[in-house]
Amino acid sequence: MPERGLARSLVEAYVYFDLVAGGGSHRAAVEQDEDSWVVRLGGTEVLVPQEAEDVARQAELTFGSGLSELIDPGQWVLIAATYASRALQGALFFAADPSDPEAYGKVEADWLFAADAVAEALKFFPADAAELPPDAFWSEMGRALRESEPHRVTRQKLEGDLAFYRRSLDDFHRLHDR
Repeated sequence: MPERGLARSLVEAYVYFDLVAGGGSHRAAVEQDEDSWVVRLGGTEVLVPQEAEDVARQAELTFGSGLSELIDPGQWVLIAATYASRALQGALFFAADPSDPEAYGKVEADWLFAADAVAEALKFFPADAAELPPDAFWSEMGRALRESEPHRVTRQKLEGDLAFYRRSLDDFHRLHDR
């Protein structure tokens, strides 16, 4: 029987496969029944209940409501950094040639996903805690980040990153007037 995880949205399921399969989400197979989707890649399955996907869409939550059971806070920080890097690079290319509406949308989406990924990491903090407890990190990737760069997973750092990513998106909109 394949290993099965539970996602809060289809986007979270695809991001999870990109994370664990090195960009493999495009190879994932999706099956839908009346109350869920099952996304499969190799020996891994991710179940996305229809109700969870509906809540995510209605509330405009990119990755879903509640806490992720698939992706730990350290992984969310790494995901956010990846999207922010893509947004920065894309914005530079777009500034050189602002005629491509697809490029505009990609930069916009990358800033939004970077901010949303940081917001996901922040959901793991206990109320008023400045740092996350060690058991919040269950993946090898997340634990490695916490051990090697603990400053990257503090509430203060993440709140600063969130503000920067949102401000960067606002600046991008303002500069390109769309």
